Amino acid sequence: MSDVPDDLKYTAEHEWVRVTDGSRTVRVGVTDYAQESLGDVVYVNLPDIGASVEKGAAVGEIESTKSVSDIYAPLSGSVTARNDALDDQPELINSSPYGDGWILEIEVSEDAELADLLDAAAYGTLAG
Repeated sequence: MSDVPDDLKYTAEHEWVRVTDGSRTVRVGVTDYAQESLGDVVYVNLPDIGASVEKGAAVGEIESTKSVSDIYAPLSGSVTARNDALDDQPELINSSPYGDGWILEIEVSEDAELADLLDAAAYGTLAG
């Protein structure tokens, strides 16, 4: 079974969201299940800082030895940070999906969208 930390929120597209109390900015990455399914990550295409993102829309790509997969915005807002370490070390997504392999940060524009995210138990059922 994949690792599903209790302190994160999740999407059905296998992204995780770290919500910080009192902050409108969230950190986003792909789940352990997603990185296992992808295989060895060899390239990551990230959105630019300042880019507007819409919930559910593709904001980048992860290329692995098996396939190319879209990265979807779990929430609407604007990109405030991107993990530039992935440019030289895309394999961080495999080795540390919930830590050093984070992908981007979004300043959330629609707080109500947070309620649509899955908790760990619901995501664990989905990811099996």
